[in-house]
Amino acid sequence: MDRNRTIDHQLRATWQAVAKMYNEQAANHGSTMAMAFVLLSIHKENGTPSTALGPMMGMEPTSLSRILKSMEEKGAIYREKNPEDGRSVMIKLTDYGKKMREISKGHVYQFNDFIKSQILEKDLESFFRVTTTINKLVAEKKIFETINQEK
Repeated sequence: MDRNRTIDHQLRATWQAVAKMYNEQAANHGSTMAMAFVLLSIHKENGTPSTALGPMMGMEPTSLSRILKSMEEKGAIYREKNPEDGRSVMIKLTDYGKKMREISKGHVYQFNDFIKSQILEKDLESFFRVTTTINKLVAEKKIFETINQEK
């Protein structure tokens, strides 16, 4: 089997290339792709409960805590008691965080617009159908179902 022709290799290699590209752009602003992703996940005006960020981003709590601490040290976010639930904390953007969020958003739009200019609409529609189906199959845990049943 040619590993370059396997679906998982293509997904991984493509995502690694995109992540590297985004990290290079983020580094120009003293940030990382993970921090940009957090900025884009926080509601611009109202903030977002810290407990909602991890699941929203598919990130483990320890990784998210480390990123939030770093972002707080850089002055991009601050924490505030959640007025609706005294046990949780709201993560809010500072003015600097809002500025960085707009920069991140601009890079996402630039990437998407450029890719859309290079790939036919019908091919992009196929790409989205395929990735949606893969995500659904993985979530349903059916891929290795027959192997696991035999054990």
